[in-house]
Amino acid sequence: MSNPQSTARIGGHPLHPMIVPFPIAFFASALLCDLVYWGSGNTAWSTASIWLIGAGIVMALVAALAGFTDFFGDQRVRDLSAVWWHFIGNLVLVVIEAINWIVRYQGGDGAVLPWGIVLSFVAVGLMLFTGWKGWEMVYLHRVGIADTMAAPPPSSANLSGSSDRAA
Repeated sequence: MSNPQSTARIGGHPLHPMIVPFPIAFFASALLCDLVYWGSGNTAWSTASIWLIGAGIVMALVAALAGFTDFFGDQRVRDLSAVWWHFIGNLVLVVIEAINWIVRYQGGDGAVLPWGIVLSFVAVGLMLFTGWKGWEMVYLHRVGIADTMAAPPPSSANLSGSSDRAA
């Protein structure tokens, strides 16, 4: 039986795993900026956090488009419990980060402590869980893994007409 396929792909490469590193990096970096702000009091770090959270939300929504396409594209994907944990967990994650962004936008630098940093910790913890479930889908259930290996591209030596054999 073939593997559950990713329906959002370019050149056979699934889009969702190409996009998800961006919100992960943005949200994790926002937490790091919060910690530096907490330790230093330098407002540049709280400003960086709100921008990182905003960028993370945008990129999470882009990743969600590819994820929804995969989710609705193959019934076998929807049949996996890990997919539901990943999907619902990431939905909650984006809501938490949207609240985090709104709290900071309305409250300024003073909103980082304590609620901004608490929301960032919760978000990163949830992200670790949903990432675990995402990798479970790939490594245990082989979602988006090609059924067969494609033939390797010809090497540049073979393109030039030379042979791999010694003369």
